[in-house]
Amino acid sequence: MSRFTNRTRLLALCLGLAAIPSLNTPAQARHRHTQAAPPTTVSAVCDNKDFLAKQQAFENGAPRTDAAVHICGTVLAFAKDAKKTRSGLHGYFYVTVAPNISIRIVTNLDEMHTPAWPWVAKGDQVDIVGRYYYDSPRQQGVDWTHRGTGRSWSIPGYVTVNGTRYD
Repeated sequence: MSRFTNRTRLLALCLGLAAIPSLNTPAQARHRHTQAAPPTTVSAVCDNKDFLAKQQAFENGAPRTDAAVHICGTVLAFAKDAKKTRSGLHGYFYVTVAPNISIRIVTNLDEMHTPAWPWVAKGDQVDIVGRYYYDSPRQQGVDWTHRGTGRSWSIPGYVTVNGTRYD
C-alpha cells in the first residue's frame, strides 16, 4: 500500500471505524484474477517480508493471483459487529504488518471454532495463515483463515491470538 493510503486509513481509524467503507460493507466476491494453479504450501513461520513483496508486486502491476501468506503483527482495529454475507457470518480486523502498513483480515465465523465475535482486541498479537487477495489498493486482504479447504483453495488457515489458535 502507498503511504498515502495508509495515512488515510489511519486517519479514518482515528475518526472511527465507521469511516472505513470496507468494514461496513459485506465481503465482495473477487474476480478478474489470473487463472493459476492455487498454491499448495505456505511458510511454516511468519513471513511479513514475503507478504510485503507480494503486495508491492501487485501494486506494480503483476498479475493478480491469490497467494498463500503467513503473517503476524498487532491488531490495529476491528469491526465491533460481525457481518452476514453470501458465504456466512464474518468478523473483520486490521493487522499492522510493518510500520505504516496494515492489512484487512477476514474471518469466516461459521467455519471457525471461536468464542463469540469479537474475539480480537486492539493491541492483540496475532499470527495468521490465509489467502491474500488483491483487487485494488483499497480492496485487498487476507481470507480463508479457517481450517476448511475447497476446490479453489487447498491450504488450511488459522488465526492465533495471543497464543490461542482459532481455525
